[in-house]
Amino acid sequence: MRNHRKNTVLAAAAIVALSLGLTACGGGDDAAGAKDAGSAGSAQSTAGTGDSAATGGGTADQAAAKSGSGSTGGSTGGSTAGGSTGSTGGGSKAGSTSGSGSKAGSTGGKSSAAAPACAYGDIKVTAAKADEVPTEHITLTATNVSGRSCTLLEYPLIAFGPIQTAKDIPAVAKSKPGAPIVLKAGMPAYANVRIALGGVHEDNKVVKEFNVNLFAPQGPAEGSIVVKAPAGGLAVDEAAAKTGYWTYELRNGADEF
Repeated sequence: MRNHRKNTVLAAAAIVALSLGLTACGGGDDAAGAKDAGSAGSAQSTAGTGDSAATGGGTADQAAAKSGSGSTGGSTGGSTAGGSTGSTGGGSKAGSTSGSGSKAGSTGGKSSAAAPACAYGDIKVTAAKADEVPTEHITLTATNVSGRSCTLLEYPLIAFGPIQTAKDIPAVAKSKPGAPIVLKAGMPAYANVRIALGGVHEDNKVVKEFNVNLFAPQGPAEGSIVVKAPAGGLAVDEAAAKTGYWTYELRNGADEF
């Protein structure tokens, strides 16, 4: 009886131990399975993350590459459009314009400086009485008929009578202009000339025509221009006669004498 109970207890203990062993084994397998599943999940998650990172990195690299291409394109475009165009359009064009300006300036200066002195045959001279009674002044008009520009120098050299014996008519210094008188073709210049004082007892002589000479750079020019007196002739007092310088127009003050 006691042995039977002992065997029964042992059997029960063996069953319990076997159950515990089986439970332990099952629990270990479950834990290993869970651990394996966890490891696999971690690996898959890590791999996924790596792939995502790789994909993201690739996308970032592509974006960077694309951005780099844009920058390169922008730089190249900027260089080409800004540098070359600016250089060509700005520098060269400005240089050309400046060159043209210089050419125009030198041409104008050369034209004025190269105008020769007006000579006999280049100028036609006419005389008109001033609007006064009695006549004390006449105005000489010298017109360039040469067909080119010429410089009318100094003042008219007037002879109221034969050139060899006529009295020299002096010039009035205050009427001298500040610059040479350059006449283009067809352009006139003027000189005011006093011929008398308007007195009744003057030693006047009637002049129907008179001679006018021009100046050359070295002195009086060759050749005399014969000028016809206005209608009725001129009553000239050679002692009182004076002439002004050639000028573009008669001026108040400077040509009043």
